Amino acid sequence: MSEAAVVRAVVWAARIVGALTVVAAVLPAPRRVIGSELRSTLGLPAGLGLASLVVTALAGVGLLLLLATGLRRRKQRAWWVATATTTFLVVVNLLHVLDQRRGIGPAVLVVALLAALIATRRYFVARQDPGGLGRSVRSLLQFGLSGFLIVWVLLALNPRRLVGDPSIAAQAAHAALSLIGVTGPVEFQQRAVWLDDLTSAIGLTFGVVALVVAGYHLLRSPEPRPSLDPDDEQRLRALLDQRDGDSLGYFALRRDKAAVFAHGGKSAVSYRVLAGVALASGDPVGDVGAWPGAIEAFLGICTRYGWSPAVLGCSERGATAWSKAGLDALELGDEAVLETASFSLDGRPMRGVRQTVNRMQRSGHTVEVTRLRDLDETARMRVAERAHRWRGAEDERGFSMASSRVADPSDPDAVIVTALRDGEPSGMLQLVPWGRDGLSLDLMVRDADADNGVNELMIAELMAAAKDHGVKRVSLNFAMFRSALERGERIGAGPVARGWARVLRIASRWWQIDSLYRFNAKFRPSWYPRYVLFPAVRDLPRVLFVVLEAEGFGGRPPALLRLLRR
Repeated sequence: MSEAAVVRAVVWAARIVGALTVVAAVLPAPRRVIGSELRSTLGLPAGLGLASLVVTALAGVGLLLLLATGLRRRKQRAWWVATATTTFLVVVNLLHVLDQRRGIGPAVLVVALLAALIATRRYFVARQDPGGLGRSVRSLLQFGLSGFLIVWVLLALNPRRLVGDPSIAAQAAHAALSLIGVTGPVEFQQRAVWLDDLTSAIGLTFGVVALVVAGYHLLRSPEPRPSLDPDDEQRLRALLDQRDGDSLGYFALRRDKAAVFAHGGKSAVSYRVLAGVALASGDPVGDVGAWPGAIEAFLGICTRYGWSPAVLGCSERGATAWSKAGLDALELGDEAVLETASFSLDGRPMRGVRQTVNRMQRSGHTVEVTRLRDLDETARMRVAERAHRWRGAEDERGFSMASSRVADPSDPDAVIVTALRDGEPSGMLQLVPWGRDGLSLDLMVRDADADNGVNELMIAELMAAAKDHGVKRVSLNFAMFRSALERGERIGAGPVARGWARVLRIASRWWQIDSLYRFNAKFRPSWYPRYVLFPAVRDLPRVLFVVLEAEGFGGRPPALLRLLRR
């Protein structure tokens, strides 16, 4: 049996135990038949009520599922917690068998699970978040203490609703036991049953939350602060200079990415870690023959730290290479590419763009196209300041097709396209190198008061000036779900195609899916498919969530990110 198959078997064992726990705790017939057996097997106190048994069992299943996820990613701490939990269950079951002369089945099951965990120890090597243990203990104490204090205060403020005069110690013991769903020593008046239910619910809720949050912090994968090592940046630039490569290759130089190189340094994969997913973008940089080595190195790092590997926006050739390494591929959209040799404003298909350009020129608009290296420091700083001012407080969009910097001295070969009206700037494009003779659109901004059509004018004038700058091809924006939108508009399109296209157009109110596609389509580009890759279908929702966060379209709110890093 292969290593991966062994790990899968252990993971499924944890999931099956969790499922059986749900069946035994929730469904009436199994609960009557094996409810007492479950209580004894789990070592639950006799004072545990039925409602508490159900909630505690569900919380236990949550922990088991969390452990199963950690085991699937081969995390060391998940193995330790699972082994410790199973060892405890072995002891409880053996004592139960010796005392009651029954329950041999559960005992054999947990002993087998413990043996399997010990035998597979060497497979669970993924490192954890270095600060996770401290955050786990802190969360456990914070939520546990909060629940304890709330219940204790409720008891102290309602002495007339209690039977007798329980001591402070008895009230404290009752509050502490409520965190694990156990009935404490304090008794309530007949008319104050609601207070009993309230304190039990509050205590158990805080106890469950404390356990879940602590388990999350204990088992979460490390999420290093994104940064590109200066030495790695220089190595990436050397690889980009040697090969024409992918149109997204230059965006490997984003400074919120890290890079991993193949043995020998002939190829590299750049990536960023978000929510336990190591997200690469574009094709590997460098020699195509060395791609498998870079991919293997990247997947090795993912295994070492328990990350789920994913790739956003790679080409068909890149998707083939990643698929050979075991990832599944899904077409996500198309990249629009203009060829300078064939681009022209003539002809009926370009009539709309041609009319827009002529109108803008008649109204006094001109365009300047220049390399960043040809600007002096004062002009460069003006370009950067202008772009930041026009962008305003808007969140930065883009990860796979954005460098996250404007007019930076480290990008001397970038091309700046500036639209002017009567000498005053009104719009700007920044494009970065694509191999020796291409450009990739990096940034498109405009003044809030700019005339409609300024973007079309800048692209048309860029294509007119491209030959003077040695440019043969220009990559525009990436149009997500382009083929779906196009199929939905065809005559005779089926209800599914039309419905899916309608959903995408509705989503465009927030994410500009349809409008971006239509803007690109104006220029009659060549379309090249782009793919997202992921380990398995079960990982796809998480990967897509991380893609949205990386591209600036949602994800975890900043307040949550600050809380997770505390």
